[in-house]
Amino acid sequence: MLAAFPALEGEIEADVCVIGGGYTGLSAALHLRKKGYDVVLLEAERVGWGASGRNGGHVGTGQRADQHSIERWVGLEAAKGLWQTGLDAVQKVCDLIHEHQIDCELGSGNLHLAAKPRDVGELQEEIEHLESHYGYQHLAYLSPDAVAERTSAQGFYGAMLDDGCRHLHPLKYALGLARAAAEAGVRIYEGTRGQPAADGRSGEVKTADGCVRARHIVLGCNAYLGNLIPRLAGNIMPINNFVIATEPLPSHLLPRINRDNQSMSDTLFVINYWKLSEDGRLLFGGGENYSSRFPRDIKAFVRPHMLKIYPELEDIEIEYGWGGAVGITLNRMPDFGRIGDCIWYAQGFSGHGVPTATMAGHLLAEAIDGDTTGFDLMASVPTHRFPGGTLLRWPGLVAGMLFYSLRDRLGR
Repeated sequence: MLAAFPALEGEIEADVCVIGGGYTGLSAALHLRKKGYDVVLLEAERVGWGASGRNGGHVGTGQRADQHSIERWVGLEAAKGLWQTGLDAVQKVCDLIHEHQIDCELGSGNLHLAAKPRDVGELQEEIEHLESHYGYQHLAYLSPDAVAERTSAQGFYGAMLDDGCRHLHPLKYALGLARAAAEAGVRIYEGTRGQPAADGRSGEVKTADGCVRARHIVLGCNAYLGNLIPRLAGNIMPINNFVIATEPLPSHLLPRINRDNQSMSDTLFVINYWKLSEDGRLLFGGGENYSSRFPRDIKAFVRPHMLKIYPELEDIEIEYGWGGAVGITLNRMPDFGRIGDCIWYAQGFSGHGVPTATMAGHLLAEAIDGDTTGFDLMASVPTHRFPGGTLLRWPGLVAGMLFYSLRDRLGR
């Protein structure tokens, strides 16, 4: 574990003030410090407290949106650049882990399972498209029999294996980034909520017991943005997602559940995702809600999703359950941009945050240092506000999510 950082008291100065101690903020702070900037990072809770410490640990390739959609939005050439940025994001995660010797259970490969018969053709078409148009050679289609050799997961019709994906322990990774940033000289303050000027014209960030005066401000708050910058809040929607961890599985079950120790996910709109931990637990994410409250019993809420796929775990105890907020956008592409002269931001990673938020921090640092190439590419994808902004976005989201959840249940 990482010792607690102090809260900020008094007035200080820095080149850059980063607000948010998740992957975006930690990566931005670390990369800026490597470039010689004096960096202060403010976190309202503890570093890694939000989604960066509570996710499923999948490090997926590409972008969260599919390449066909991205091509329609920005054209093939820009889509190729965005695809490469997604691959570079996975490599960036691996490079940081190796450079800073972060012990976070890094593993390889993801099995994306077809939950409906019609999904088989879509997976096969995606493989062909990525191979022929993007030169990506790390994909393979697996028949149901081939899937059964790798996992006893029930109810699937085939799968796409992506050997370019990685997976890890998300909180260990976040704490490793924080340790690396602190050792590099980033001044980290926990329990310190920062409030910048909403128009971005000032680099001053006020806190309860002091302030930071900086030339640049980086917002890395994502789903925990709240009302910090109201004009940005309507670009994303926080939804709650939940994960459970079983007791360590008996040794004879491990190769049945996950022969090759890969991460796994399915093609449902409300996605299920899972992997094994280093000590042999099944970590399973499934189910979400769209209110301000978590279910009263998260373990009971997620367990039926797990048992539908692995009924053989009926007698296995669920020892832990937790939840966190995920920031999604309407098109599932991240929202990059600037406000005024001082504020830079990246948010809305839509469940693809381990690689994309890490890369976002790197691109924010590059942009502040004068090279906006990668930042501008990510910002070139149009961001659409949720209808109704921050006040009326919830009813539309809930209606849409319930519609797609019904389609999942009906198998359509």
